[in-house]
Amino acid sequence: MVYWFDDFQVDTVAFEIRQRGRRLAVEPQVLDVLIALLENRNKVVTRQDLLDRIWKGRVVSDAALSSRIKSVRQLLGDNGSRQRYIRTIHGRGFRFIGDVTGSGDGAAQAGEAPPGAGNGAAGGAAGRLTPGPDAHPETRYAKSGDIHVAYQVFGAGPVNLVLAPGFVSHIDNYWDEPRVARWLNRLGAFARVAMFDKRGTGLSDQVPDLPGMDERMDDVRAVMDAAGFDQAAIMGVSEGGSLAALFAATHPARCRALVLYGAFARFNSWFPTRESLQELFDYIENDWGSGKSLPRFAPTMGDDSAFRVWWGKFERLGATPGAAVALMRMNSEIDLSDILPTIQVPTLVIHRADDVLIDVEGGRILADRIPGARYVELAGTDHLPWAGGNALEITDVARNFLVGTPPFDPGDRVLATVLAIQVKTAGPGDRDHRPRGTERERICACVNRFRGGELIPNDRGYLATFDGPARALRCARAIVEALGAPRIGVHTGEVQLAPGAVHGLAVRMASDIAARAQPGQVLVSRTVTDLVAGSGIAFIDAGAHHIPGAPEDWRLFRVAS
Repeated sequence: MVYWFDDFQVDTVAFEIRQRGRRLAVEPQVLDVLIALLENRNKVVTRQDLLDRIWKGRVVSDAALSSRIKSVRQLLGDNGSRQRYIRTIHGRGFRFIGDVTGSGDGAAQAGEAPPGAGNGAAGGAAGRLTPGPDAHPETRYAKSGDIHVAYQVFGAGPVNLVLAPGFVSHIDNYWDEPRVARWLNRLGAFARVAMFDKRGTGLSDQVPDLPGMDERMDDVRAVMDAAGFDQAAIMGVSEGGSLAALFAATHPARCRALVLYGAFARFNSWFPTRESLQELFDYIENDWGSGKSLPRFAPTMGDDSAFRVWWGKFERLGATPGAAVALMRMNSEIDLSDILPTIQVPTLVIHRADDVLIDVEGGRILADRIPGARYVELAGTDHLPWAGGNALEITDVARNFLVGTPPFDPGDRVLATVLAIQVKTAGPGDRDHRPRGTERERICACVNRFRGGELIPNDRGYLATFDGPARALRCARAIVEALGAPRIGVHTGEVQLAPGAVHGLAVRMASDIAARAQPGQVLVSRTVTDLVAGSGIAFIDAGAHHIPGAPEDWRLFRVAS
């Protein structure tokens, strides 16, 4: 059994206690007393019970037991007057009163994969919370295309959980701050957690071009594969919620559930005006790495000098000033409003009522637009989940939701970007305008190059689906270059996939958009433009159009050459 409380981890199999991952020196009888109290934490343990268990019938003085209790308290930084962890019940015995989470019989045995682990070798090897004498779990690298994504796996719970970080992150630096380490260990008490630094931040590869959501979803899949997670819940914190939500909609077969904390659908929930965003840019240019931004993220921690020092280091390690500005410019283009109704997976939205950074309405909108989402609003002003008096309540709410959520079957519905390719405009009595011979081969080559799905013929050309809108647009431009003058329409929405077919409103909308394109033109819906932040793809406004099946006129955009 492994028990977690505050900064401590007690492993009854390895017979050791660690604080913030560091193994503590302790006499065996002292640790025996602590384990006995932890195992019986819901009741009073009498002196005689402890004497019988520790000394197994040998005659010892009462003072010997009192000495061991005192040593346990000293080990935990407690004493007889504070009684923070061990309360003396006069005339009866002792009771452990700390907030304890326990999980996994024998989960920390060397070489044994914890509950919930996948079958991948990387997952089994990285399963322990603290794989060595260091304070940190082992940092590894998953390969996503040509990019190396830094990740860690820790915890021994029955649920696989991917933690998508916020704006910037540094997975090693997390463990240097006791509050953060305690919060993460609390997640690890009920889940096997894989957390990572997004490309361009922290320990992951720095990249010359800002990554879009397509690449970021690829990174999540790479981390899941490396950790041995065939399926996992995904928890998105702050800006990481946008990535988590898009991943859950696009890859429901790999997403058991979705948890969003302090997240948003539209950027104006974060910075409602250009002036407020400019203030952040000014801070990044002049004071990045100083930690002076802490009150903007966790006002209750603003006077804690040690935390401020750690936060300044977090800024410096998380991203360079230039990368931070570029990331915020990308974030300013995020709008997930149109795709929220396509999320099928069981969803939990957690938000603090007076979150100083992300307006609470941002969380309420997420919960309102995601079908069947559960919404939990907690008190507090801090945006950082590990700050504030109810930080551990966030993990407890997530635990209760995830542990009680049954396996999810996504069926054949997914969020996809549909590419409709019309090679020739229909005329009277002319029904079959599909490209033949080398034209079809060129289209197939482009779709395969950009990892599209099956090429499906229709009465005016072809359809193809993609799991990322930026890839679909790059494929569309490649097809224009290969064929010369096709009409291409692109829309992102929910589709139903079947062998040799694709159905749904998104298919009809992409086809109708293609019909409005000029020869050699790629025309896209507003939904597509909202999802390709950071891709570098430029658009030209093509005006509002009536699309059959849409409740109102849709603004369309032409992809710039």
